[in-house]
Amino acid sequence: QVQLVESGGGLVQAGGSLRLSCVASGRTFSRYVMGWFRQAPGKEREFVAAISWSSVSTLYADSVKGRGTISRDNAKNTVYLQMNSLKSEDTANYYCAAAQSWGSRVPAAYDYWGQGTQVTVSS
Repeated sequence: QVQLVESGGGLVQAGGSLRLSCVASGRTFSRYVMGWFRQAPGKEREFVAAISWSSVSTLYADSVKGRGTISRDNAKNTVYLQMNSLKSEDTANYYCAAAQSWGSRVPAAYDYWGQGTQVTVSS
């Protein structure tokens, strides 16, 4: 069982930056692929980024490529999402998630989820 707690969301002006954090409980954090998803009101949950167990590989959605950076610190059981040049369309609830297999952008492939942190970008 893995419990995930996100933080770092808030209200930011367009063009600004935020760093989201997600802390995992347990001693097996390094065994999981970690991902970030987001969900805006009335929309489906969508993939944002993922990072492999030892940070060798990353994946990004086209919508955040070049503006977002995912990273992890296995010693701190923490995964981060740095988002720059924020746009109003980035407004959503951001979730971190843990998966056992690499490569999926589908929410169903992730086994554990946090409660989310709200990001609101004002234009």
